[in-house]
Amino acid sequence: MTEGIVTVLKPPAMSSSDVVVDVRHIFETKRVGHLGTLDPEAAGVLPVCVGRAVRLFDYLVDKRKTYLAEIAFGAATDTQDAQGTVTETGGAIVSEDMLDAVLPRFTGVIVQTPPMYSALKHNGRKLYDLALQGKEIPDKSREVEIFSLRRMETLGGNRFLLEICCSRGTYIRTLCSDIGTALGVPAHMAFLLRTASGMFTLEHALPIAELEAMKAEGRLSDALTSCEAAVSFLPRLDLRSDRRRPAMNGLPTRTNAEDGAYRLYCNGFLGIGAVKDGSAVLKVHLYGEEL
Repeated sequence: MTEGIVTVLKPPAMSSSDVVVDVRHIFETKRVGHLGTLDPEAAGVLPVCVGRAVRLFDYLVDKRKTYLAEIAFGAATDTQDAQGTVTETGGAIVSEDMLDAVLPRFTGVIVQTPPMYSALKHNGRKLYDLALQGKEIPDKSREVEIFSLRRMETLGGNRFLLEICCSRGTYIRTLCSDIGTALGVPAHMAFLLRTASGMFTLEHALPIAELEAMKAEGRLSDALTSCEAAVSFLPRLDLRSDRRRPAMNGLPTRTNAEDGAYRLYCNGFLGIGAVKDGSAVLKVHLYGEEL
């Protein structure tokens, strides 16, 4: 069975759901899911789980994300990006020194209020849909973490390129808007490129067209990162050779390992196991078919 994680290079004007549909068609399986929505107008890395790899969602979705974002000063929009309607303008020029001085305020744990035009849900309905209907949007403020934030380049025209490494759930367009507020100059996000999502990077991202070509050439498996490699950040735990069948049946195995999640092995890779109080139990089954 073809399974693993494929790193898709999502183009602008394509939704993350559209990518999933295409990957489902290319790999000819319904078991497909992405690891974190990328806004339609954004581009870059979108890891997509195929087959049993969808079971790894909870272990992979919280990994750090890295972005390149163009912040444009002089205008704010209702969506906080270039696709929205301008709500405020201002002619003040932001210098490199001004921007560099304010960026440290937005590193570490910060509170964000996501834009009303977002995929977040309230009572099962997207805020985006509520906003379109002119309904009151509930306060969805939450904490996110910005691990690093720096100015990469001055683009001219009151625009700058920023590099952001952040936690899951961070809205880069909200970050750009908030930076403008801190400087007293309206701002929005003009462009966004995700360069990394955990271990999945832009360097190895593949366009949909290339995946289709690889399928035609019989090389589709080359596009996949294996489930085992995808969880290589977890420590390894080997069980005694006689514990393979019991582990596969969900029975615990005594161990001296500390509590936590592990890559579990017994005559080969089994999947992800959890250790608690000296007992290891296989939680995510990822082994191949028995001989």
